[in-house]
Amino acid sequence: MSREDVIQGDAIAHPNVALVKYWGKRPARGNLPAMGSLSLSLGFLATRTTVRFDPAGGQDTLTLNGSRNSRDLKRMQDCLAPLRRRAAESGSATVDSRNDFPTGAGLASSASGMAALALAGASALGLVEDLDLVGRSAMAGSGSAPRSLHGGVVLLSIDPEGKWSCASVLAPEEWPLKVVVAVTQTGPKQTDSRSGMELTRRTSPFYKAWLESQKADLEDAGRAVAQRDFGRLAELSEGNCLRMHATAMGASPPLMYFNGATIECMHRVKALARDGRSVFFTVDAGPQVKAICLPDVLDEVCDALGRVPGVQQVLSGDLGGGARLVGG
Repeated sequence: MSREDVIQGDAIAHPNVALVKYWGKRPARGNLPAMGSLSLSLGFLATRTTVRFDPAGGQDTLTLNGSRNSRDLKRMQDCLAPLRRRAAESGSATVDSRNDFPTGAGLASSASGMAALALAGASALGLVEDLDLVGRSAMAGSGSAPRSLHGGVVLLSIDPEGKWSCASVLAPEEWPLKVVVAVTQTGPKQTDSRSGMELTRRTSPFYKAWLESQKADLEDAGRAVAQRDFGRLAELSEGNCLRMHATAMGASPPLMYFNGATIECMHRVKALARDGRSVFFTVDAGPQVKAICLPDVLDEVCDALGRVPGVQQVLSGDLGGGARLVGG
């Protein structure tokens, strides 16, 4: 086999943080979320993924941050499966992925990873122009990954029949929001999101009410974004976040993604807001707190969260663009 037989794609994607979250999958619908969601792309964090297809065959392999990873190999293969079916012939896949932020710790590393993988795989197989296929491939790997294909404020819509679409509703420059991430734990969370969602769906008595509240939250948040109504978006996002975690805490056994520093960071953000600062918090399935703020209070928010005992690192920056191909 000559070197030219190996085909390759290389892509970068940013993680995202959901302001109106999804928590739960649709039964018997593959990896489809049970509800829509609204998110922000984090331009200051990134995953870069290279995919090589070797027509000579062999076993698929995944390397994550320099180490061989067998735990996530099945998810990688699920992501590439729609692309491989369309291409008919692809060969074995060698995937090398690297994050510049903690992995599996509640910072949407799977979303950025699967978005970058889907785009890189599509590029290698000559399918990158089929945006629907790229989106479906990303979704197969992570329910929030299609959001990381887009930039700025992103809406993932799902209708009652399960048809979904994902698109930017506001570019980063149209509303210069800042995001501050208080990292309170760098290791993987004890219960991954996919397992936690299924446990919540099956056992939490609050899950039905959570589902029923999502449509109104999503519509209200969309209006707040369109009107640049920071105060209303803050109220909706914090409420949606806490309802998601309350639903998860109602599972059996209970799911508790917060640690002590998580709680204290939320209190600090609320104190800043009471003092008139334009800032609010959200927390995904993990112990990291994300504070969304306007540019004039960025330094103050970073300083306040950096002083919380247990905060190991503070990351901050602008909203990001969509996933993109790199190299040549």
